Amino acid sequence: MYRTKTCGELRIADVGTQVTLAGWVQRVRRMGGMTFVDLRDRYGITQLVFESTNAELCERANHLGREFCIQATGNVSERESKNDKLPTGDIEIIVSALNVLSESVTPPFTIEDNTDGGDDLRMKYRYLDLRRPSVRSNLELRHKMTILIRNFLDSKNFIEVETPILIGSTPEGARDFVVPSRMNPGQFYARPQSPQTLKQLLMVSGFDRYFQIAMCFRDEDLRADRQPEFTQIDCEMSFVEQDDVIDLFEDMARHLFKEIRNVELPAKLQQMTWANAMRLYGSDKPDLRFGMTFVELMDVMKKGKFSVFDDAAYIGGICVPGCAEYTRKQLDQLTEFVKRPQVGAKGLVYVKYNNDGTIKSSVDKFYTPEDLLELKQQMGANDGDLVLILSGDNANKTRTQLCSLRLEMGERLGLRDKNRFECLWIVDFPLFEWSDEEQRLMATHHPFTMPNPDDIPLLESHPEQVRAKAYDFVCNGIEVGGGSLRIHDGQLQEKMFGILGFTPERAMAQFGFLINAFKYGAPPHAGLAFGLDRFVSIMAGLDSIRDCIAFPKNNSGRDVMLDAPSEIDQSQLDELFLQVDKSRIQAEK
Repeated sequence: MYRTKTCGELRIADVGTQVTLAGWVQRVRRMGGMTFVDLRDRYGITQLVFESTNAELCERANHLGREFCIQATGNVSERESKNDKLPTGDIEIIVSALNVLSESVTPPFTIEDNTDGGDDLRMKYRYLDLRRPSVRSNLELRHKMTILIRNFLDSKNFIEVETPILIGSTPEGARDFVVPSRMNPGQFYARPQSPQTLKQLLMVSGFDRYFQIAMCFRDEDLRADRQPEFTQIDCEMSFVEQDDVIDLFEDMARHLFKEIRNVELPAKLQQMTWANAMRLYGSDKPDLRFGMTFVELMDVMKKGKFSVFDDAAYIGGICVPGCAEYTRKQLDQLTEFVKRPQVGAKGLVYVKYNNDGTIKSSVDKFYTPEDLLELKQQMGANDGDLVLILSGDNANKTRTQLCSLRLEMGERLGLRDKNRFECLWIVDFPLFEWSDEEQRLMATHHPFTMPNPDDIPLLESHPEQVRAKAYDFVCNGIEVGGGSLRIHDGQLQEKMFGILGFTPERAMAQFGFLINAFKYGAPPHAGLAFGLDRFVSIMAGLDSIRDCIAFPKNNSGRDVMLDAPSEIDQSQLDELFLQVDKSRIQAEK
């Protein structure tokens, strides 16, 4: 046997027993003729002792290097100098036999929680990075969550069904990853952005409760909570209304938070309309861990005194409690922050309501003290508070900028505590949104989302006013999941396609399989998908979903460990009837 125990399970009760351990050398220390080796495996660390009385064995131990894979046999002994930072800190192994299973070159970074390896280096040697306990624990948490999810959904009569990862392209939303077909020259599969249409077909098939831990693929620009391939907890239900879906998956979230973090979510989560979320937070995924809700100031600040405000389509402000003592340098930093390209504001107005009752602002020469006291009342500010104001010629764009400023202030003031969880549902999304790039209305979620029945009469006259029967689950300012009721009526679906600019021929070409399936008694159905990577990262308190994925891509969508994507041989291209335009690639660079 390679091992009889793991490196994390021995305790004081095991003293006197003989054990065999196997793992990797964390570090080697030589002290007073004795050699101490910290041996690590997935389960923990155990100290090995090589005594000077066994010179040959001690000499072999002295030649061990970091990350050597070894096997050691010996007796469990009580440590004289205990280590209360380790679960195994009360014992050590007096080694009687050592077997080097595999030597290691010097690793490019230290395999410890506080490593000296940068992101790029650790991504290149991800198989070493995964040995670090902090990274490994994220994957163990992910495993535990998937088991809990599967068991919960199984208890609710869901059946797990795998769907294909080679499907037809449906270019609505993000770009598809396409796969050429050798057996069908000139034709391509697409990797699914989600199993959306497939799970709807399962509802037509009579599988009234489906789920899948599904891999999904989207060719989109990356950020901390995006990867080109990611995992969804994908679910669909038949014969349900919106509240049925929300109640069930709220229960699942409550179960996960209790089991993983021992956190009790409220018995009923708040529901906020999309319109109110945008009005109060400038975001459809508001962070409720702190206040600073928006106050519209059009009536208060439009007085014909300051052209920036007088010409604005929207003026809004946030009140930052206790920050009237901000220095000019700090205020200049905030002004530079809102001017960054990622935010895009032209400038920032501040008003400081000092503790001594005086007022100082960046618009003193335009507004009287009485004007600024009126602003104070409108903002609900107190002495000692700081008011920050943005304006612009596009209301939603300015709200988005103000949202960035609000989150920045929350970060600076330490109000975005990763150990506090504020969850809610966002409902009543717009069914459509305007695309400047396409110059047409696009589906906010996807073309199969059910319109709010109250708004169906507006579909032809004012489609931009139609609300969707859609819902998003938001936690700490992150969209963790979302879904909607689906259209199951063929005529309504046809009308939806028409509004989205699909000709009957194009709709049939792309979605004919679904349109035809709906002719055979489609049930009312609805669904939801949680982003597993995002959910795990929230539970683990991570800043990026990369840290809970075994082999993630970097911010350029590259796997630097496997050096992918990469060029392929000309013979492969010929077999697939493909030709690479190298001159265009060079020109794009």
